[in-house]
Amino acid sequence: MIRIAILASGSGTNAENIIKYFKNHVNIKVSMVLTNNAKAKVIDRAKKLDITSIVFSREDFYDTNFVLNVLKKNADFIVLAGFLWKVPEFILNEFSNKIINIHPALLPKYGGKGMYGMHVHKAVVENKEKESGITIHYVNKNYDEGNIIFQEKFEVLESDSAESVAQKIHILEQDNFPKVIEKVILKNG
Repeated sequence: MIRIAILASGSGTNAENIIKYFKNHVNIKVSMVLTNNAKAKVIDRAKKLDITSIVFSREDFYDTNFVLNVLKKNADFIVLAGFLWKVPEFILNEFSNKIINIHPALLPKYGGKGMYGMHVHKAVVENKEKESGITIHYVNKNYDEGNIIFQEKFEVLESDSAESVAQKIHILEQDNFPKVIEKVILKNG
């Protein structure tokens, strides 16, 4: 059984979707959720689905091997689902090409530090982009610069607001993220 650990910082809708997708999978399961936010809704979502969650501090993540050791013991792949911290190199090295992230824009546009959630959607609308979408990519030492695995796009209408773009992005995330994770894991696992 190939085990996924999900790192999340917020509401956890993508994490919940991934957990449900792999719940009865023959080869893949979500083993745990790790979060850097003790108030994150992802903790409640994981609990309702009988998935262990662990809250960790900045020190646990960057200055000690606490998170690394938990991951080595419980995960073969790592999925970032709304996780806002940069992954340290010692974790990247241990899980080389086994950390996947989803970004709510068509990278390389609208990526980088501070470009997440509504910040991205507002920038897309303000810049009158003709299209937006999602990018699923491998994680490397720079924000949103890892090799692209998958992109899906849609037309941004003149009538679209940041909120309506966010809704369209959410639908693409829900439809595509678990399937792409599955393909990557079965290919590389």
